[in-house]
Amino acid sequence: MRLLGCLPAIDGLRFFALAGTLQGKMRKAVLMVNLGSPDGADVPSVRRFLREFLSDPRVIDMQPLARKMLLELAILPFRPRRSAAAYRRVWTDDGSPLVSLSRRQMDGLQARVDMPVHLAMRYGNPSIRSALETVRRDGTQRLLLMPMFPHYAMSSYETAVARVMELSRQIAPMLKVDLVQPFYEEPAYIDALVASAKPFLGDGFQRLLFSFHGIPERHVRNSDPSHAHCLCAKDCCHSEHPAQASCYRHQCLRTAELFVRRAGLDGKTCAISFQSRLGRAQWLAPYTVDALQRFGQEKIGTLLVMTPSFVTDCLESLDEIANEGREVFHKAGGGEMVLIPCLNDHPLFLDFLAGKVRHWQESLPELAF
Repeated sequence: MRLLGCLPAIDGLRFFALAGTLQGKMRKAVLMVNLGSPDGADVPSVRRFLREFLSDPRVIDMQPLARKMLLELAILPFRPRRSAAAYRRVWTDDGSPLVSLSRRQMDGLQARVDMPVHLAMRYGNPSIRSALETVRRDGTQRLLLMPMFPHYAMSSYETAVARVMELSRQIAPMLKVDLVQPFYEEPAYIDALVASAKPFLGDGFQRLLFSFHGIPERHVRNSDPSHAHCLCAKDCCHSEHPAQASCYRHQCLRTAELFVRRAGLDGKTCAISFQSRLGRAQWLAPYTVDALQRFGQEKIGTLLVMTPSFVTDCLESLDEIANEGREVFHKAGGGEMVLIPCLNDHPLFLDFLAGKVRHWQESLPELAF
């Protein structure tokens, strides 16, 4: 009765959260976060998206004034029209491939777990803010944040986590957020990656190219807490070091290495490259466009391409590789180029994600306090 006498001082959200806790039931939910996409394939929608995306200091890490001038004078007057044309080439009846495929991932995970699963994009819609507002209204006390990036990079994994943490403090300050770490070398993830590619690996291909999304070399150096190992030490990615916990290049190479081993492939038939370079700075190399041109010049008859830094097919895989990359390969003299789809809603990948949720669920205490 003394507790009930205090209820008028407790707002509705806190009351329902407290009631659930007293019954030994903690309200839990999952939030899947991917990078994002424009709301439409028209130029104004793409311009809004690029403005939000490229204004992020973790994407273009320049002084604010210099970044704004670069955006307003060199990027936004020209790039939205070209990007909109690319988006139109991959746009579907359900809209953006990234968003529609992400919704299928969300639905597939929801069918495998016994708590609400939400979806948000770091840029664009559905927004992180709207997802967190839903979580707050539901009285969720514990949230598992699942960044849909296998590898750590400040311009993908880090910015998604930072934005969720920032907005959760504003929108749902009582919410406890737990985090799924980059899963680039976890056996179940590698198994899912191999299983998704298996239908393409038995057709007598000559080369397999792992095309990872590129980042500037300075991002790799800045992510190294020691500032003395990544891209500094000899053979840095293969020499064990604490910096590899946040080294994008090491993690990409490790994924490819484990894939080749698990799939039983001859490493001599495989190559690694990095795509999507922006600007004049030195990015991780070799560049995918150069690799495709070289393979074409070598008259490779059948080239397979995978994009393992993406778990969901998007503009970078469906257009940059499947359309633009194929054209580069063919013009250089290559034969057939086959894009292996991303994991998307492959059952083994959804099982892997569900296993993450169950492991987290089992680690939580019965009561919130």
